Amino acid sequence: MENTGSTHVTRRALLSVGGLMFLSACTAPGGTPEHAETSAPDSVKPTHPGDSHASEPAYVELPGRPEFYVHQGPRAIALTIDDGPNPEWTPQVLDILRRYAVTATFCQVGARVSAHPSVVRAVAAEGHLIANHTWTHADLARASAATVRSQLERTSDTIEKVTGHRPTIFRAPYGVWSEPTLATCGEMGMRLLDWSVDPHDWSRPGTSLIVERIMAHAHPGSIILEHDGGGDRSQTVAALRLVLPRLLDAGYQFVTP
Repeated sequence: MENTGSTHVTRRALLSVGGLMFLSACTAPGGTPEHAETSAPDSVKPTHPGDSHASEPAYVELPGRPEFYVHQGPRAIALTIDDGPNPEWTPQVLDILRRYAVTATFCQVGARVSAHPSVVRAVAAEGHLIANHTWTHADLARASAATVRSQLERTSDTIEKVTGHRPTIFRAPYGVWSEPTLATCGEMGMRLLDWSVDPHDWSRPGTSLIVERIMAHAHPGSIILEHDGGGDRSQTVAALRLVLPRLLDAGYQFVTP
């Protein structure tokens, strides 16, 4: 694994195919104002040998490293919803998921779980998976192990208090992983969840562009990143209304990691 001189580990060192590392440009967002709904600044599209729409992801995930894909059938695909809960947008997302019988993974920020417990309970009641996304959507690139543990434990404690279930999956804000984060998750027995399709819905590029990016880059095994928190998510909601039936018509089956 590459280390950039501190504890920060870039995402480019986390994908391996036959012993070869496939590189992406995404690193921790330096100088970015705290914004709990911002994703990684560069979309990550892991390289696949041959056809980018092959029936199986051609790569190897390493134990104790983030998962970029799901492995639950030849047409399995996963939808993840980050940075909520939000009392305006999360219920609208839930309505769409219910309409198409899609189960998703909601990566939730602990402080917002505490502020909107009824929304979290609604997510859980619909059968969706809830993952830990830190307490404050903190950039953990250079955080100490003690800070990482505090962010994770406080969030897991709150989610368990609200839903009765303790999360076993963690997603790092911005897709930024560090050695203390990897080690702490290992000690806590948490799986590490990343993504392979980022349509940048958080930047509100337009509904049609969000849909276009998802349809262009999704393939069997993909984990799609979307957001239900942080300001106006009307484009995300509108895009989900369009893209979910298209993916289902294409033969994909939605699973949770």
